[in-house]
Amino acid sequence: MSTSTAAPVRKTKRDWGSLFSTVGIGLIVIYCLAPFYWMLVSSLRPDSEIFENSWWPRHASFENYKAVFSEKNDFANGLINSLVVSIVVTIVALAVATFTAYALARLDFRGKGLLMLLIIATSMFPLVAIIVPLLKNFAAWGWTDTYQAMIVPDLSFSLPLAVWNLTSFFRQMPQELEQSAMVDGCTPGQAFRKVILPLAAPGIFTTAIIIFIGAWNEFLVAVTMIINPSMQPATVLLSKFTGDSQFNTPFGSQMAAGVIMTLPLVIMVLLFQRRIVAGLAAGGLKQ
Repeated sequence: MSTSTAAPVRKTKRDWGSLFSTVGIGLIVIYCLAPFYWMLVSSLRPDSEIFENSWWPRHASFENYKAVFSEKNDFANGLINSLVVSIVVTIVALAVATFTAYALARLDFRGKGLLMLLIIATSMFPLVAIIVPLLKNFAAWGWTDTYQAMIVPDLSFSLPLAVWNLTSFFRQMPQELEQSAMVDGCTPGQAFRKVILPLAAPGIFTTAIIIFIGAWNEFLVAVTMIINPSMQPATVLLSKFTGDSQFNTPFGSQMAAGVIMTLPLVIMVLLFQRRIVAGLAAGGLKQ
């Protein structure tokens, strides 16, 4: 009698727990997507309706998107510059961080913990505190208005984060994997390339997307180092959009440009979502 009564009670608790979880996840999704939805709706509003609060524009149009790619804004060239910088930063940071993280995960030496602490501490250093010395050095080297003026500072902040993430990922992978491969005749380099790297792909993909998003959204370095409009990335050009007059702010065009800049990140995350989830889950495991 008591067993039959307890079963419905447990089922009811599970149902309520599932309901609360679903509602909580729904609220989080709405909270995260609401700004993007409002940006999308605002980008479709004509200038005469830009300050309306309706859920959808009364006269939706793509005029703002046409204005984004007008010759005076040169936004297409800015997107290319952002893409070049982001891809180079991602590739270089991953190449260096992968080998560094693997060495830190497999080698034991004195001061290893302190070294890891210093690595993560460098990524927390405020960029605004060093931007003036960087500008002075880059101007002396003739690096202003060049890609390396954006790439090198981005690398200095993305590399520590990449090393930290990948080190924790490699650390939870058993060393027996390389030992078994070497027993089968592989060299240490072949074991790393043929065994470890394929298994580490989820963590590497996750780190790559984090690095790419950081480089894609970077603004302070670019606006300080790059004066030539033809070399400025999309984030800087977006901040310089002008309206029909000096006192007119083109909110619609800015919202459209924001949507255009967000779409590549959304598409990339959707394409690699399985690897991202696998990488995040694997990185949370303990050896």
